[in-house]
Amino acid sequence: MKFSEIIHQFGDTAIDHSLKINQNNDPELIGVAAIEDAKTGILSYVEGGKFASFINTTNASALILPHDQTIQAQAEERGIAWVATKQPRLLFAKAIAIFYQPYTPSPAIHPTAVIHPTAKIGEDVYIGPHAVIQERAEIGDSVIIHPNVVIYPDVKIGDRTTLHANCTIEERSQIGADCVIHSGAVIGAEGFGFVPTRTGWFKMEQSGYVVLEDRVEIGCNTTVDRPAVGETRIGYDTKIDNLVQIAHGCQIGKGCAIAAQTGMAGAVKLGNRVILAGQVGIANQATMGDGSIASAQSGILHNVAAGDVVSGTPAVPHRTYLKVAGIYSRLPEMYKFFRHLQRQFKGEIN
Repeated sequence: MKFSEIIHQFGDTAIDHSLKINQNNDPELIGVAAIEDAKTGILSYVEGGKFASFINTTNASALILPHDQTIQAQAEERGIAWVATKQPRLLFAKAIAIFYQPYTPSPAIHPTAVIHPTAKIGEDVYIGPHAVIQERAEIGDSVIIHPNVVIYPDVKIGDRTTLHANCTIEERSQIGADCVIHSGAVIGAEGFGFVPTRTGWFKMEQSGYVVLEDRVEIGCNTTVDRPAVGETRIGYDTKIDNLVQIAHGCQIGKGCAIAAQTGMAGAVKLGNRVILAGQVGIANQATMGDGSIASAQSGILHNVAAGDVVSGTPAVPHRTYLKVAGIYSRLPEMYKFFRHLQRQFKGEIN
């Protein structure tokens, strides 16, 4: 496929006033790769100056570049075809989608699938081997249910949602359209609710349910628990990585991104477009405002205001954390100096 043909397929969102095309070179392309691994016939990208040096050594035939004349000149000098845009990574993602399409089974119901007579199945649905769909479940159109998925009673699954092998959707969960639930994930399991008594723990039944709005993606082995009452809700277009724990009653806003091994205690509230890096922990009922960010391994014990960036445990403003981190490496030297002053002070007193 010619480079110019690929650019045309990027669509109207890419072909705007910010896009500039070098039309003097139009190579045939057969795939995509990272710039340091690219070979002849491969399309790659550079997002900024950090990877610009690879332009001098790459074997890529074409590049997606930022609006940086220095970087573009590097490509010109090596005779590499290029296109420039404000969002090189976005265009590269579109290029991957041109060359690679994930496996999508054709509509069918495998004979080993177990489907309760009261379940409602939409049109053009795929249900794989040994999947189980229980009473009164409702499955939308063009849903893909891979092998060994278990769907409990009264679950609702929206159109075009994909459930990967071995995930479990527990009772009364509501999953919107165009969602993706990866293998091993459990949606709607009982929240961790126990009341202490003199004779032991009294189990608080979890009568609530989980709601996933449209375009939510849930990673492998992630759990989203239902609450004692009410709902746990994941907002539109939120993306959740592998091995994340979202406890009972959490309210996650729209367009959030939550990285692996993050854990949220009960009733945590995230605003819209919140970003949580890996291994973040959030205490019970803490709130993070719209657009806030927590860096890796942050421990959120108190509320975080909209737009704030926090780091560390307990979490503090990111700039403060960087100052503290800079001091940390000097602590042995500072302690040695402190001990020296302490000995001098004692000598003066004696």
